[in-house]
Amino acid sequence: MNRRMDRSRLNVGAYILQPYARTERHIREIKESGVDFIVCMSDDRPALDLFEKYGLGAVVSGVVPGWWGGDGTNAGKMAERNPLEKYEAAAADFRDHPAIWGIDVGDEPSALDFPHYGKVTALTERLFENQFAYLNLYPNYASVAANSAEQTVNQLGTATYAEHIRRYCENVGLDYLCYDFYPYSLTADRSSLGGINRAYENLRTVADACRATGRAMWIVLQVNSNRPEEWIGTDQLRFQAYSAMAFGVGTITWACYTGGWWHNQVLDAEGEKTRQYDRMKTVNAELRALGPAYMRYRNVSTHFIGFTGKYEPAGAETQVLGELNTGVFNGLRAEDGSPLLAGQMVARDGGGKQALFLCSASDPWGDDPKEHTVEFGTNGAGVRLITADGEIKPKAENGTYRFSLSSSAGALLIAE
Repeated sequence: MNRRMDRSRLNVGAYILQPYARTERHIREIKESGVDFIVCMSDDRPALDLFEKYGLGAVVSGVVPGWWGGDGTNAGKMAERNPLEKYEAAAADFRDHPAIWGIDVGDEPSALDFPHYGKVTALTERLFENQFAYLNLYPNYASVAANSAEQTVNQLGTATYAEHIRRYCENVGLDYLCYDFYPYSLTADRSSLGGINRAYENLRTVADACRATGRAMWIVLQVNSNRPEEWIGTDQLRFQAYSAMAFGVGTITWACYTGGWWHNQVLDAEGEKTRQYDRMKTVNAELRALGPAYMRYRNVSTHFIGFTGKYEPAGAETQVLGELNTGVFNGLRAEDGSPLLAGQMVARDGGGKQALFLCSASDPWGDDPKEHTVEFGTNGAGVRLITADGEIKPKAENGTYRFSLSSSAGALLIAE
């Protein structure tokens, strides 16, 4: 099968491109922003022609029957409402286009619909030879099933989020797992790390499932806000992206580019850039700089270093380290004791090379940016350091390497 999305690279997407933002200027500016594809695009042939011109991809909605889990009232009803015959009929009427990378088959389904989704996604990927089936899951703050035998109003359709993800993996054969998580929507209290801890918990649950089943990990993050007075800052965008990469995420999608839900999108209701355009563009450029080297490695574990005091993550499953020792990297920590996420990685080519993706987690809200010094040793191995500003060849003093890492920034260490 020929799939148009190059999954060997770090892809960046965005949700929603309304008709008021589909002129050539608008579509050229999508490309200039560092976005690779748009999700929930309609089958708009003139716009898709422009997508092709500028090398953009579209995940198209409305080609096959839609489905959204919503508040859970329709849980378990998908097979009845969207039988497989509807997908076969849709494929028979489909006109392909080079810019269509994916077919949207729904959003945030209940686990009660996973068995049918397994059939739907397999059929979709067979019927649409050039496209992948796109399915996004709930975050862990969706509601769970009631403690009764009878299905009640709920979203996940399971008693726990871990069970929700497990049942997805058991029933749906897609080679990736995508979910959305909007950490800054959970509270307006900037002194609280509750939403951040929930984000870590969600990342850990999905990353574990992806490692166990050999799936790629995708995530949908927020560039907009659910409170009209709030604008998501550049460091908040960085933190979302780099903390996800510390868990091995390979595709990042921002919500929303134009009006779709909530407030303060990348473009306003007239299709003009807001302050979010340049913020997203800045972070996307950093992802471009890190992406090629990062994607040559796969995540095998993620470590919490220096997460003490107010940074202590919730959940007994999280082990907090004072420093990280992997056998290649040793004594890795921030000199000031500030928290670091460290994604331990190995080369995808099987050559055995090791790497670490680091995210400084000291300032998730972007309120108090600082420069931190990271120190580590390598047991005699050489090291490369890839940052958003390019590659640095660090030098060791008395066997210890040191480099500066800003709050919410990311960096890739590669042992040579």
